[in-house]
Amino acid sequence: MARAETLENGFRAAARIRANLPQMSAAMAKIGELVLTDPPAALELSITELAERAGTSAATVTRFCRLLGYPGFAQFRLGLVDGGAGDDAQETWKVDIGRQFAPEDSPSDVLRTLLSVQSRALEATASLIDLELVTSLAQSIWSSRHLDIYGVGGSWAVANELHSRLYRIGIDCHAWGEPHSGLVSAEFQDEHCVAIGISTSGRTAETVDMLARAAASGARTVAITSDRDSALARVAESCITTASPDVYLQPTDLAARPSQLLVLDLIYLLVAQQDFTATATRLTRSRLAVSGHRRVTSSPRGARIPRATTGRTPA
Repeated sequence: MARAETLENGFRAAARIRANLPQMSAAMAKIGELVLTDPPAALELSITELAERAGTSAATVTRFCRLLGYPGFAQFRLGLVDGGAGDDAQETWKVDIGRQFAPEDSPSDVLRTLLSVQSRALEATASLIDLELVTSLAQSIWSSRHLDIYGVGGSWAVANELHSRLYRIGIDCHAWGEPHSGLVSAEFQDEHCVAIGISTSGRTAETVDMLARAAASGARTVAITSDRDSALARVAESCITTASPDVYLQPTDLAARPSQLLVLDLIYLLVAQQDFTATATRLTRSRLAVSGHRRVTSSPRGARIPRATTGRTPA
């Protein structure tokens, strides 16, 4: 195969690198960007030379290859040469679904693996949580004029989940997934506001920009991310770290979701605890507000089920 043809075919893997860049650590992203801008480097340099060229370590190169679904650097280079010919489906599965799952796994095997990995992620996240920080954040949210929550793509679903929970207990908040509107809202934040940015990688530019704008406006800013050294963590006043397990489910947002929801539940409950009476009253009002839109429970024949009686004989 001619060299030009080898590179052309081999760099079908470039699409995978680009797809995974947002969820890579800063060090792995340097490797990915180097491979994308200088394809021959990955084929001609040793793992040590490639690491030096990218300003990182050989161990990071190995982790980079595994993130893309290859056992090691040699297999990664082989994949670049042959474009995954003859094994493309298997490699695609490893990259797009996860290494810890196999197409032939039984449903019980899949469930067991999910439970094991997610349990470890939850335990790791719990060990990383600074309870004083989260308690202080809950107090700030309760007394704030407004809370902005920023998240793009998969993280917007997480941001919206936090918004939905807090809104039911009367917190004036909004989840922003569209950066233009989010930036405008961030501009009108002040010292009486709180802003939370959510990004698994901490490298989502739009989320970083929105949180940075809120910080410049005077709001208390908090990042929720798996990377404490990320751009999002750097622009925030403080950071809550969520543990992301070894890549087992793609996209990485899905792998990190259980840990993020644990943090969201903790924030929600600690906010709710700030004033039990007020929270209970607001929850009741929220429930009554939508009660007219709930269907009446009916029997199979469509008749209404009567209310339970006390067992007393009517007078």
